[in-house]
Amino acid sequence: MGDDRMIAGKWKGIEKMKEERDTAGLQELIQLACRLGASEAAVITAGDISVEDDLADLCKEPGCEKYGQAASCPPYVSGPSGFRELLRKYKRAVVFKIEVPSEVLFSDERRDVFRLLHEIAAGIERAAVLMGYRDSKAFAGGSCKDLFCQDHARCRVVSEGGACRHPDHARPSMSGFGINVTKLMQATGWSMNRAVQGTGRDSTSMGTVCGLVLIQ
Repeated sequence: MGDDRMIAGKWKGIEKMKEERDTAGLQELIQLACRLGASEAAVITAGDISVEDDLADLCKEPGCEKYGQAASCPPYVSGPSGFRELLRKYKRAVVFKIEVPSEVLFSDERRDVFRLLHEIAAGIERAAVLMGYRDSKAFAGGSCKDLFCQDHARCRVVSEGGACRHPDHARPSMSGFGINVTKLMQATGWSMNRAVQGTGRDSTSMGTVCGLVLIQ
């Protein structure tokens, strides 16, 4: 009986150490996101991510002009059903956002913002893998073809079955998986600023773009 209590005590101690390392690791990823350029970052449970078929359908109808141009966008991704299946393997996600003036998102600088979004997502993913979260997967926003390969006629993966030209930065767009960004913001406790063009009564001075990295 005494040996059993000793073993149980040691096991609890090991579990506590693992939990403390895990907490420290996730906090490190949050800090990294901000160092890379995010306005804010947080950890949520994977179950807090809302996936809706209707949102993914918007890529095709009424239609995104980038539809079918990149391997990281519909119809070349698994969509809401595939993402729901993927979520079952994960416990948490690091969510991050970038707040930018609304007018930037309606200007030529928009590409720079979304490139940064992809780069932050990819940077968190790489760091998480190195920390032991081996199957971490990052998602961003915007077509990677438009952001990284705008000077190329076609995505090499789609047109040739070749290798991605920018594997270190380009990540799948959340839109194609039906991820509800508004509810994602609510899960973190953040407000969602929707960029509105113009200076009318309904416009906002800031707009929010966000990404996430699934962590086991």
